[in-house]
Amino acid sequence: MSYYSRFVFPYIMERFSAGPNVDEQRRSTLAPAQGEVLEIGFGTGRNFSHYPSRETHVTAVDCEVLSPQQVKRRIAGAPVPVTTIYRNASNGLPFANNSFDTVVTTWTLCSIRDVIPALTEVRRVLRHDGSYLFLEHGGSDDPRVAQRQRVLIPIVRTIGAGCQMNRRIDDLVSRSDLRIRSLDRFVMPETPRILGEMYKGVAEQPRF
Repeated sequence: MSYYSRFVFPYIMERFSAGPNVDEQRRSTLAPAQGEVLEIGFGTGRNFSHYPSRETHVTAVDCEVLSPQQVKRRIAGAPVPVTTIYRNASNGLPFANNSFDTVVTTWTLCSIRDVIPALTEVRRVLRHDGSYLFLEHGGSDDPRVAQRQRVLIPIVRTIGAGCQMNRRIDDLVSRSDLRIRSLDRFVMPETPRILGEMYKGVAEQPRF
């Protein structure tokens, strides 16, 4: 893990992943979370305070150690118990099939190098009546914005520690054999549009 990824990127991420608009989207995305919850790509733990205060336990997984003291403080202040594990989800998760009632990703799928294997793991560990909740930025439907995303992706990938902000999130989820139950597309206010094209939705196990 580079010096930039360990010390500089977390600072940038903290600056751009906060604010009332972002916090409201986190709260509304996480509102249905219940039971045994798996969060993939927890970063510095921004989501922890937004989980609903009910019978919920969160197992949070990330492949990078970012701001560990900040993570500890956020776990201590969370309304639900949180257990953290450091592991690359693309290489397999240490959980049995159908282990979780809810799986969560927020601003995560853009930076996972092998995203389809990671989403396949989401499907594997999700219970048949469970929900995959996602809040992700990705590729724009506007051709002009999409072109700017393509041009700027090398710069954003460098600054954002691997972020590929033009991924089609709905396509990736569907290719992993998850069924999208609901999807909301919108532009995050007060965010450059190349980074603010949002995919907010719920997916589930396929119905045969």
